Amino acid sequence: MIERYELAKMRVSQIPGEQAVAQPYLDFFQKAADFLIKTIQIMDDKGDGLSFEALKERNRMLYQDISGDNYNVSYGNPSYAKKMLGEYGRDFTFLYGELRGAIVYAHEKDLWEMTVALELFLEVYSAFDQEEIPEEKVVRRILYSYVNDYCQDMMEHHVRSSLDPEMDFAVKIIMEADLSDLSYLYRFGEYISENELGSARFLNTLPQEEIDAMARTYTEGYRIGFINGRKDITKKKTVNIRYNLGFERMVRSAILQFRKMGLEPVIYRHTPHVACKRGSSRIGYTGGVINPQYDYDHRQDYALFLDGEYLQKRLRALQNAYEQYKDLAAVHGGPAVIETFGEAPFSPESKPEAWSLSEAQHKLDLELTNESGQIVNRYIHGDERSFTIIAYPVPEIGTDYPDIFREIVKINTLDYQAYQKVQQKIIDTLDTCEWVEIKGKGDNETDLLIHLHKLTDPKTQTNFENCVADVNIPVGEVFTSPVLAGTGGILHVTKVYLNGLQFRDLKLVFDCGQVIDYTCSNFENEEDNRKYIEDNILFHHPKLAMGEFAIGTNTTAYVAARKYGIEDKLPILIAEKMGPHFAVGDTCYSWAEDTPVYNPDGKEIIARDNEISEMRKDDVSLAYYGCHTDITIPYEELGSIRVIQDDGDMVSIIEDGRFVLEGTEMLNEPFH
Repeated sequence: MIERYELAKMRVSQIPGEQAVAQPYLDFFQKAADFLIKTIQIMDDKGDGLSFEALKERNRMLYQDISGDNYNVSYGNPSYAKKMLGEYGRDFTFLYGELRGAIVYAHEKDLWEMTVALELFLEVYSAFDQEEIPEEKVVRRILYSYVNDYCQDMMEHHVRSSLDPEMDFAVKIIMEADLSDLSYLYRFGEYISENELGSARFLNTLPQEEIDAMARTYTEGYRIGFINGRKDITKKKTVNIRYNLGFERMVRSAILQFRKMGLEPVIYRHTPHVACKRGSSRIGYTGGVINPQYDYDHRQDYALFLDGEYLQKRLRALQNAYEQYKDLAAVHGGPAVIETFGEAPFSPESKPEAWSLSEAQHKLDLELTNESGQIVNRYIHGDERSFTIIAYPVPEIGTDYPDIFREIVKINTLDYQAYQKVQQKIIDTLDTCEWVEIKGKGDNETDLLIHLHKLTDPKTQTNFENCVADVNIPVGEVFTSPVLAGTGGILHVTKVYLNGLQFRDLKLVFDCGQVIDYTCSNFENEEDNRKYIEDNILFHHPKLAMGEFAIGTNTTAYVAARKYGIEDKLPILIAEKMGPHFAVGDTCYSWAEDTPVYNPDGKEIIARDNEISEMRKDDVSLAYYGCHTDITIPYEELGSIRVIQDDGDMVSIIEDGRFVLEGTEMLNEPFH
């Protein structure tokens, strides 16, 4: 491998001075070679002794091609690649995206990954270093073969990194670096924006006791999640920590606290390989997103190679990888996630030049998601694992960042016992009926009827989970999986931020509990609006069920969001607690429906299934969507939530955006 690497880097170093390839292709190869040479220099040089400013400049240089206006003339931009390279544009923009992984490989000193990336580049270059330009299908075949040839190796590395604590590149930096010297951030190889630097600086101003308390809220939420789920945490040896760079002081404290529980950290990077990822989501630790449009443009690059043959190869690779690391999978406890929020809401441009899945590929993608989920759940059992998730703002949220940060800490540590009692009042009322009506007010056109499961023994059963601050921090919701038959109407929200994307005037129409029509106003063209929803909410399912109905009770978070004007920047983790919300996709209990779940009062939550998830008993491939997207109606747009009793009378829980049910008065106090 060393010999292959040396030969590859030598050949790449020669390309900037060559003229054998015809224009316009030569421009791409020379720019790509210049970029790769920079990563090779990092690969071969430890970088010891570089000043903070030198490291910052190097980081900027590695990412400048896709930043700001530079993206307009970058081959990473599908529109520009098409304009300059014609029919080869999409192939080269795919290659560009794959080569950017060299930044990661260089910082991790990953010889195999770096060599494979260089060799891919050289193979495409060699195809053009001939008397005749190769046909486009020849270039695509090279890229297709690359993904297929290395699928097993990439998947094995990906699975191992998600399970094995000995893959400790990030852990070593977190635990060994001088966190008061922010130079350490550049050792990860991620883009470091002012958000990562500002977060780290701010955390460095906090006393250790406060850092430890923040970490304890997070780690205790994870531990209590096992207790409330009646799962044995002592069977587990690892926990996956996912976070955004800049929070290393909190993560270091959390690692020490997890170790006292007997859990070693597994901290892996979001994958740079298109063969291992889906969409533009970043699962794992990550730095800043220098250009969300770039991520959006490349979210479906796998359309280049997704076919039936690859589907089977990918599934075999995943199965083989988990079988190889089954002992590590058996003792893996699940993820502990620190989300960040505060970036400017992003509404993407839809580019026809970008790779996009065909209808046939969408079906294959859904099959891949479903089958992959089954494989993972065979090795990491849903009834034995847990999770926790918490969120904090980043400096981009505005000049009030320090105050907002402290407000979020307060929200994350609200008295869950007080909320538990109030939420039980709401649940007790909801459990008296089978139907709930939700209506918007003003310009909000929401008009929904929710069908609840029938309780056969109300003394021991309940429909709603009393959600306090354990796995899902902060406190503040009661939720259920509705019966689909009879559930229907219009869900409308004027502005919402879902999966990192902004939706304006979003409307979903439900019949028999499933989405049958949809629109938004992000684009002038209705076709583009529908495609935006299909890509990013429905994920190309012909229908998507309402997997959850919940009532958020965290009015403290709502008032804070209004005070600082950050409603559109909050993550769904907090936003879902700020009004009723409805999830489209799987239920909250997917893959664990047969595991009993109990509220603090001892009642079993029986609404863990719906008509779709119940299909797992006959054909598991029909039971899951592989997605779950929460959509919240804020209190200001909420007219009423009313329980419809058997005699037709109604009992109000919320009227005009305020809680009116007896025993819930505490929830209105933040409004005063």
